[in-house]
Amino acid sequence: MPPTPLCRRSVILGLAAAPWLTGAARAAGPLRVVATMSMIADTARALGGEGVAVQGLMGPGVDPHAYRQTRSDIAAMVNADLTLWHGLFLEAQMEDFLHDLAAHKPVAAVAESLPRDRLLGHDRYADRFDPHVWMDPALWSGVSDAIGGALLSVAPDLPVEAALGPYQAELASLRAYADEVLGSVPPESRVLVTAHDAFAYFGRAWGFDVQGIQGVSTESEAGVARIEELVSLLVERQVRAVFVESSVSDRGLRALIEGTAARGHTVRIGGVLFSDAMGEEGTYEGTYLGMIDHNVTLVARELGGTTPEGGRLGRLWRPA
Repeated sequence: MPPTPLCRRSVILGLAAAPWLTGAARAAGPLRVVATMSMIADTARALGGEGVAVQGLMGPGVDPHAYRQTRSDIAAMVNADLTLWHGLFLEAQMEDFLHDLAAHKPVAAVAESLPRDRLLGHDRYADRFDPHVWMDPALWSGVSDAIGGALLSVAPDLPVEAALGPYQAELASLRAYADEVLGSVPPESRVLVTAHDAFAYFGRAWGFDVQGIQGVSTESEAGVARIEELVSLLVERQVRAVFVESSVSDRGLRALIEGTAARGHTVRIGGVLFSDAMGEEGTYEGTYLGMIDHNVTLVARELGGTTPEGGRLGRLWRPA
């Protein structure tokens, strides 16, 4: 059971006498970094190299919208030299704790650095934004700037500047690859239906009509009317595949398949997309670059586009 808010606050406020809060230099060795999300953790490792030891809190299949920090998470963040979180209301259940922590330790909400005019609105909160910015590598390039800046603010000797250019060049190549393969999908087939609305930035970047059974947050529930609306769309547009997400239940998608079958149209599960979490550690899909390569290659292939075997670098579905 996660600690109560009072317990979380007492843990943080009980650190007033700790040496790192009195101006003492951090311990020798790699910079100890904790990242809430695996995408942030992977990027921090790419930019910090051997100079960082990064721990990600949310592994494969974990839903960040509903995630609550555990006692071990609290201990990790309290003892870290730097905590990186996404922001934009993604880690909604952790925000109070992270704001408390920021009063005592280096903490950075890296996606909050993006210009507001590049963000999409949230479907449930008028004053908030869709947090799924990692779905567009061009936006993630801006987030990587913020991650690099946060690392350098704590450890100026890290080789971040040397790593950032090549990393962002990889992001640009990934975006160009996605432009090519997703551009090969026939325009009438550019309908992407998934479990929740995590792909709006994907849709904006590549001209897809993106439909989630649930809203931006996985905590919203899909009603019968929403299922019927999507069944009608699938039949009308003759969409041939819908997609499971690795961190979200496929129950709603099964209802769509049954509903379209009842109307004489066959829709299959096109495969599993990575939405709020990456693939298994140690695989290519367990990196940010591999995650997006997987998503764009699978969507293009299943919706009628042309893709190379193994994706952009020929590494998909193989060990890293």
